[in-house]
Amino acid sequence: MITYKICVIGLGYVGLPLARLFSTKYETVGFDMNQQRVNALMAGHDATLEVSDELLQDAINNHGFKCTTNLNDIKDCNIYIVAVPTPVNDDNTPDLKPLWGASETVGKVISKGDIVIYESTVYPGVTEEECLPVVEKVSDLKFNVDFYAGYSPERINPGDKEHTVEKIKKVTSGSTPEIADIVDRLYNSVLVNGTHKASSIKVAEASKIIENSQRDVNIAFMNELAKIFNAMGIDTHDVIEAAASKWNFIKLTPGLVGGHCISVDPYYLIQKAQVYGVLPRIMHSARRLNDGMGAYVANQTVKCMNMKGVMVKDAKVLILGITFKENCPDIRNTKVVDIYQTLEEYTKHITVYDPWADPKKVKHEYGIDIVTELPTGEKYDAVINAVAHKQFAALDIRSICVENGVVYDVKGILPKQIVDARL
Repeated sequence: MITYKICVIGLGYVGLPLARLFSTKYETVGFDMNQQRVNALMAGHDATLEVSDELLQDAINNHGFKCTTNLNDIKDCNIYIVAVPTPVNDDNTPDLKPLWGASETVGKVISKGDIVIYESTVYPGVTEEECLPVVEKVSDLKFNVDFYAGYSPERINPGDKEHTVEKIKKVTSGSTPEIADIVDRLYNSVLVNGTHKASSIKVAEASKIIENSQRDVNIAFMNELAKIFNAMGIDTHDVIEAAASKWNFIKLTPGLVGGHCISVDPYYLIQKAQVYGVLPRIMHSARRLNDGMGAYVANQTVKCMNMKGVMVKDAKVLILGITFKENCPDIRNTKVVDIYQTLEEYTKHITVYDPWADPKKVKHEYGIDIVTELPTGEKYDAVINAVAHKQFAALDIRSICVENGVVYDVKGILPKQIVDARL
């Protein structure tokens, strides 16, 4: 019977929870190029908050879990799981450099009979056409002869403490029927709700990318409705509540679409589709609409200020939240930045308050200074509730506004009677 030793490459929002979970059943090593990240994890703390200190320390102290930057520490593994980011370039084309880099790492350590499993979200064909040739070249081993591959797309929802990694049903696949069975059994051994074994790696890749693309299109539809109803003077959330009284209505709300997945992944499929001569018009339009919602929120806030006679030029504005979603420190591709940058055309007196975000990371990534505690004694001409952090629901927002100040609620979580407008 084969004893598995697992290496998870990439210890971010996806890789670390997975590695921690596998460590409860198998000898597991986490590999990351960032020495600072590795040091912090081995000290027992995950800055992403995806893995609690208690679970992480239990994995290290009681299950032998180890994080490293040293290739020698992972050479004796026989299962390599790649969980690195798949970003886009400035022109929204896929940036495969992290995947190529991770594949080079695998190529340096993989041995005959080993399996490499990719979890990163990609368009169909990336694993076999882009990643495995790199492994072959670096290792001098032959794919499906000397080593094998699988694909099991990540489904982790950052900040979600209900749908944690062990509870998520996983799609699995393998480069041969036998390997597909092995990969499926491996994941099944640590998951509560089991797996769905796809018929091929390409099918598994496609399944993941349409999950996020579908959500992107659905949110774009709600955002378009919000624009229509706002122009008509109708409250969008009231409309949604009324429509949702029908049993088969899918209840979604408008909002900012940021983060590493939904706002990025559709571009991977759009780009690949065009290679085959297909222009995904709906997906492309959805992306363009959703990318413009930050500026729309800012301009709607300015409109409200003008209507209430609040001087927009040099106004004091408070933005509540900068993370891409609630109760989570993840700032990747947050669209709150677009609100900030649009308002900068009118005023430099903008305060961003977010108790979850790391000020240093925000400054490095976006050049924006934020505060993690609400300034005392300040009064604002406008307050924009951009993120539904639990701390914001308890705020007496009107008490920090000037007498005729504007409150704009992006998330629709504030009492309707205190807001001037909401998305």
